[in-house]
Amino acid sequence: MISDGRTQQSVVVRAVVAAMVLVALAIAAYLVPLPSVERLREWADSLGFFFTALFFLSYAVVTVFPAPRSAFSVSAGLLFGSATGFIGSMLATTFAAVVAFVLVRRFGRERIKPYLRSPVARSIERRMERRGWLAVGSLRLIVPFPFTATNYIAALSSIKFVPYLVATIVGVMPATAAVVIVGDALAGNGSAGMIAISVCLFSLGVIGLSIDAWMGTPDAAAQPGEEAADDDAR
Repeated sequence: MISDGRTQQSVVVRAVVAAMVLVALAIAAYLVPLPSVERLREWADSLGFFFTALFFLSYAVVTVFPAPRSAFSVSAGLLFGSATGFIGSMLATTFAAVVAFVLVRRFGRERIKPYLRSPVARSIERRMERRGWLAVGSLRLIVPFPFTATNYIAALSSIKFVPYLVATIVGVMPATAAVVIVGDALAGNGSAGMIAISVCLFSLGVIGLSIDAWMGTPDAAAQPGEEAADDDAR
């Protein structure tokens, strides 16, 4: 379908632009000293475990709802370094994905469904129905793609919880690591090697998206009632 192709092209462009921005930030952080950011990390370190726990708890709760997860991941790397930032971000991300999935599937199906009638949402749901965990994993690789939307749509699809959880954990690892490394570089701990790793990890998302777009969506023709839903949404 033409609209499906346009959707894929649009997301590819967003992914490439986001990759370029992250690369530019990482290079700037490596070349330009940022003493104010270093002081910010010292301040975070001085607050100890309580602040770390509070930050990642907030990360987990806020990203259950539509919120910029990447901003939290960058901040985690900036404040706590690559190791703590990555582990904390993964735990918070997994928590948010699980809670969103369970809440929507058990209690919010009818409330959420009217807001997911766009061509993008239907395209994602068709992918999940036909590819299951593979579709979830490929979408998780893409940093610019809405994390919360994927959670909600997965909950409304027929995918089972365990494949969804495994695909989420595996899928978000590369992009999360890439973004956390950029945050760590902003605090003055960047190196050419770490920047290269970050770029390679982020490029996995672009590659995964390109493969998914190339594969297309089987039986992508509109289902009965979809055209009417489009008219209502306009």
